[in-house]
Amino acid sequence: MKIVLASPNYPQLRGNTITVQRIADNLKKLGVDTEIVSTTDDNTIHSFPPADIVHGFHAYNFYKFLQKLERMPDHYIVTITGTDLNHDLFDPERRQDVFASLSGAEAIHVFDEKAKNLLLKEVPGLADKVFIMPQGNLPAPGGTSPVKKEPDSFLFFLPAGIRKVKNIPAAISMLHDLHLRYPQLRLWLVGPVLEEEEGQRVLNLVNRHQDWICYLGQVPHKDMAAIYQQADVVLNTSLSEGQPATILEAMGYALPVLASDIPGNRSIISDGKTGLIYKTRNEFLDYAEKLMNNNKIRESVGHAAEAYVRKHHSSEREAETLLEIYKRIVK
Repeated sequence: MKIVLASPNYPQLRGNTITVQRIADNLKKLGVDTEIVSTTDDNTIHSFPPADIVHGFHAYNFYKFLQKLERMPDHYIVTITGTDLNHDLFDPERRQDVFASLSGAEAIHVFDEKAKNLLLKEVPGLADKVFIMPQGNLPAPGGTSPVKKEPDSFLFFLPAGIRKVKNIPAAISMLHDLHLRYPQLRLWLVGPVLEEEEGQRVLNLVNRHQDWICYLGQVPHKDMAAIYQQADVVLNTSLSEGQPATILEAMGYALPVLASDIPGNRSIISDGKTGLIYKTRNEFLDYAEKLMNNNKIRESVGHAAEAYVRKHHSSEREAETLLEIYKRIVK
C-alpha cells in the first residue's frame, strides 16, 4: 500500500511536520510505502505521486492545494490539526473551503472528543466520517544542544514557531515580572519565524532582555531531546492549538508543562495532575513561582505526565489505527 501524506510547510520544523514524519516512520514499520509532500511550497506539485490514498493535514490548506491539481486523488482523508478547526471554520472567507475539503474526504481524523463535537456542531452531516485518534508521541533521539544551561539557573523552555497565535510576547512579559524577583530565571525560545512582523516583535523583546532570554532559532528535531532534558518547565502560551506535539514531547520526558487554558491544551493536560493550566496572568505567575520553588510538585507532575503520555499517546497505536482506516477505504 502507498500513502502520500500532504502537510503544510513541510519540512519546516513545526507541529504538522513532526506529526507527519512520525506517522510516516511508524507506517513504514508496518510495511506501508509512504511519501510526504508540502501543500504550501512555492514549487507545489500539480499531481500526486501514484498512491492508494492521500492523507491531507489541515483542512483549509489541503483544499487550496487540491484546487491547484490537474487531477483529484481517487481517495483522500483529512486530519483536522487546530487552526483549521478553531479559526478557518469560523472565518467567513475560509469556511466554505473547509466544508468542501471535508465533504470530499472519505474519513476525517480529529484528536479528541471535544474537537469532534465542535466540528459536528458546525457540520452535522459529517458524523459517519469522523474518527478520533489522539496524537502519538515518539521521543526524539538524544542529539546535541546548541547551548548549555547555566549552573544554578532555573530554565523555562518555550518551543513554538513564531507567529501571533503562539502568544510568545505574553510569555516574555509574564516571566519578566518573575525574573525581577528571581534573577536566576532563564527562558529559551526555539522555533522558526513564521510571521515576519511577529518575528521582529519577539526578536526585539529578546534583544531587550539578553541577560535572561535566549532565542535558539530553528533547531533540528533530532537535537530537541538535548534541550528538553536541560529544561525545568516547558511553556505553552498559545491562543489556539490542535493537540500540540511539543507538549506531548515535554510530558514524555517527564517535564512539568505550564499551558494556557485552551481546548487543545486541556485535551492533553489534567490541571494539577499531569500539568498546570492557567487562565490569567496572575495564575501563570502563581503557578510558575510554585514550580520554581517546589521540587516535589515538579517531579510529581512530570512523572504523572510521562505515565499519561505512555498510556494514551502511543505512536504505534496511532499508525495501526490509521492503517485500518486506509484499508477500509481502499476495500
